[in-house]
Order: sequence, then C-alpha cells, then structure tokens
Amino acid sequence: MQWNKKIKAVTLSEMITVLILTSIVVGLAFTVLGLVQNHMRAITSNYNKNLELKKLETSLWLDFNRYSHIYYNPLDSELSFKNEIDSVSYNFYKEYVVKVKDTFPINVVSNVFYFDGQETKDLEVDAIKLMTDKVHSNKYLFIYKTNTATNYMN
Repeated sequence: MQWNKKIKAVTLSEMITVLILTSIVVGLAFTVLGLVQNHMRAITSNYNKNLELKKLETSLWLDFNRYSHIYYNPLDSELSFKNEIDSVSYNFYKEYVVKVKDTFPINVVSNVFYFDGQETKDLEVDAIKLMTDKVHSNKYLFIYKTNTATNYMN
C-alpha cells in the first residue's frame, strides 16, 4: 500500500498574483471613493449656495409684502423698509448682503430698482431685480409688491 504524501498547497507565484490583483482592486476602490467624495463636496457646496440665495429671496419677499414703504439710498447702498410700527434695512456690500443680524454671503453684481414699472434711483421702490455673480450662476432675483393707495399719496 502506497501513501500519497502530496500536500495540497498554494504556490508562491499564485499567492503573488492574488496579492497583485487584490491591490489593484483596492486601489481602484479608493480612487472611486475619492471621486465620489469630490462629487459630494461639490453637490453640498452648490446646495449651500442655492440655499443662501433662497434665504435672501424669501427674506426680501417677506419684507416687501410686510412693509408699506420701501426706499433705496444709493449713497449707502441701503434698501430701507418702513411702516408705522417698524423698520428694517438691507445693506449691499461687495461680497455679501446684511439685514440687521443676518448676513447673506452673496455677491450682488447689479441691482435695479423700480417703482410703478419704471426704473428709479433713489425714490420709493416697489420692485427690485438683483443679479448675482458667477459663483451663484449669474442668477436673477426679481421681487415686487403690489402697491396700495397709500403708496401714491404724499
């Protein structure tokens, strides 16, 4: 009776091949993970920029419809909202817009103010068109209010 004394084992070349293939797969996985993380950062950044723009738009809409008189002072770049009880103002700076305690990190490239459908410089305002910079995709915001009879009285 003859005993088969061969032990089944993995050769060194097979082991090296498996290690090389494993390192290639792990390297590809980390590369893909890096790409996914970069895309997630870009999506988050874009979302945050759009969120800040929406916050400014919502704040302006609320104030345009809450206050009866709106004035723009071009010397101070200040948009003032006033009624019998309260007042609030927005200041437009180079890279942000400030409303009392709120700061909106939005660069407004151009702003055009309107009253009764006509462009105005420093009179009472009932509509505003803001254009943002390239960072915010050159978006336009147009906010307006419906005038009442008190807006036309002296």
